[in-house]
Amino acid sequence: MSPRKGSDFAGLSTAIVTPFRDGQVDEKRLAEQIDFQIDAGVTCIVPCGTTGESPTLTHEEHERVISLTIQHVAGRVKVMAGTGSNSTAEALRLTRRAAAEGADATLQVAPYYNKPTQEGMFQHFRAVAESVDIPVCVYNIPGRSAKNIEVDTIVRLAELPGITMVKEATGSLDQCTAILGATNLTVLSGDDSLTLPMMSVGAEGVISVAANLVPSVMLEMVQTAAAGDYTKAAELHHRLYSLCSKMLGLATNPIPVKAAMQMVGRDTGEMRLPMVPLDDADRATLQETLMKFGMESEIVGQLQTSGA
Repeated sequence: MSPRKGSDFAGLSTAIVTPFRDGQVDEKRLAEQIDFQIDAGVTCIVPCGTTGESPTLTHEEHERVISLTIQHVAGRVKVMAGTGSNSTAEALRLTRRAAAEGADATLQVAPYYNKPTQEGMFQHFRAVAESVDIPVCVYNIPGRSAKNIEVDTIVRLAELPGITMVKEATGSLDQCTAILGATNLTVLSGDDSLTLPMMSVGAEGVISVAANLVPSVMLEMVQTAAAGDYTKAAELHHRLYSLCSKMLGLATNPIPVKAAMQMVGRDTGEMRLPMVPLDDADRATLQETLMKFGMESEIVGQLQTSGA
């Protein structure tokens, strides 16, 4: 079977958080987080996605975070820049800038809030794909964008040379299966807990939130599934599912993952309004969840360092 379009992005991509300190992007911590991911063996870094709090970044910060990521990665892994918008003109501007900076691909979220028709969706993504010479990953997340990109629309988009991937976050294994059966696109899971089921029907990896915290375990599961060892992959899936379901179920992403990273000393946990930190009860639940996962030593070390 010949490789799918976009198969060079198969594996584990991390939708990296944007670290803040005192209201500003913490560039030093961003570099540290990128190195942590690369050392773990990830395929790709994805800055300025949902997990990167792109809705609250200024235009200047958005461009700066992508530029810093590309510069610091320096070709060690791929960079898929989050440059989508509900304004086609703005998506074009951001995407052209990222391509000029050296991004390897662009992650394009479905236009949110204005809820275009399926024809509008098609025209939007076609305009982006025809404006740059880097691959486009269509990001379908109706839970945030308010409207599904229907399978028939994705089939039409798949005919465009520049559209090579779908980040599938509808929560529907049927939709994932239909896309894989009707197109030659690479499908990447957009839900950590559905990665293994999606890979079982032909998806080739994940753009992960939890990998900010546990990239090595997530990578092992993806690689084990790709090798066809679904018994071992299922063991890892159930371990990760326990973490992801409890952690990400506490509040809207990226609130809980940033809190978790703070607990193990890898982020300040700082959010921007309208995102707010976890309350004390949820923090206690999160700490217990992390300790059960096996991160007790990291939490204890951070508590000792902070004097808590």
